[in-house]
Amino acid sequence: MEEPHFLNHVFKADEFSVEELENIIPKFKKVVFSKNDYLLEEGKTENDYWFVERGFARSYVVDTEGKDITTNFYSEGDIIIDWTSFFLRNPTRENIQALTDCVCWQLDFNTFQELFHGIRSFREQGRTTLVNSYFSLKNQSVSMIADQALERYKKLLKDKPHIVQNISLKHIATYLGVTDTSLSRIRKEISGG
Repeated sequence: MEEPHFLNHVFKADEFSVEELENIIPKFKKVVFSKNDYLLEEGKTENDYWFVERGFARSYVVDTEGKDITTNFYSEGDIIIDWTSFFLRNPTRENIQALTDCVCWQLDFNTFQELFHGIRSFREQGRTTLVNSYFSLKNQSVSMIADQALERYKKLLKDKPHIVQNISLKHIATYLGVTDTSLSRIRKEISGG
């Protein structure tokens, strides 16, 4: 029996009709990125978005001192997109880079618009994804202000253990807003070392 298409895990049969799935899934293009490839670079406008089938990526910005600060991590099943750049059609301030070799499914802006305006369930899923992304971003920015670094790390460990297991400490530290040394101390404290 044939393995179901990866996108059948994203667009579930109980939310989409067979006809809708037959219209949506072939519109995506499989793209393979090598480690360190950029999916989006600062100053460019986001014209595509991707669902990650395999691999890890991160988004980051360069701060005023020239250091790159991780803003998000992406792994299997996640959508990689700079929402603001994609919808407002303006240049991004972020970079999105593959941390490992990645297999992604790409949809371009014009095809997204066609599906968004033509298929109600696609539109509803898109809105839900956007809202969830906003809530996640809001929670992260509040946490950076209101929570101790130890709490932020524990939350990352609980919510995304696969990120902690597969991403370099350097990137995790910048995401949490701490130095590598502080993160090592936090990890030691948690493990009882």
